[in-house]
Amino acid sequence: MEDLVLDTTFKGENYAITRLRKAEYENCIFENCNFSKANLSNSTFSECKFVDCDISNANLAETTLKETLFKDCKLLGVNFQYCNTFLLSFTFENCNLNFASFYQLKIKNTPFLRCKMHQVEFTKTDLSSAIFQECDLNAAIFSATILQKTDFTTAINFSIDPEANAIKNAKFSKDNLSGLLTKYSISIH
Repeated sequence: MEDLVLDTTFKGENYAITRLRKAEYENCIFENCNFSKANLSNSTFSECKFVDCDISNANLAETTLKETLFKDCKLLGVNFQYCNTFLLSFTFENCNLNFASFYQLKIKNTPFLRCKMHQVEFTKTDLSSAIFQECDLNAAIFSATILQKTDFTTAINFSIDPEANAIKNAKFSKDNLSGLLTKYSISIH
């Protein structure tokens, strides 16, 4: 049985050098920590907060993320698709998720708030009722993606093919509708 770590705050730690001990973390806060290229595999994070952390290219194989908040974090190239999918739920606030992958995940209702999300992989992802509030989705990949009731009203720079994705009841603003027409190479003024 793995260790249980409760209600603990970790500040300024460098887990890129020394591995964070494999455990079940519950209601913990990780603040200004470096997890760049760190091995977080098979760990569990329940109701934890990562604030101002660098988690770029971290290994999340079989990692459990349940009601986890990432705020002001750098998550470049993180492959969330390898996470444990049981109870997978998270919120991203003011994060850089460039080159991250959510391939084939069911992440309904996920809030992405003010995030930079260039070239993020959403192929075959269920994003039903997700929110992309003020997110930059430049070159993000949406293919066979479920976007029903997903909110893109304040998102920018996305390109979504309505014929290759399920977009019923998705929300867009009149200012960003051109992101649905990119494949037609038409000019909108």
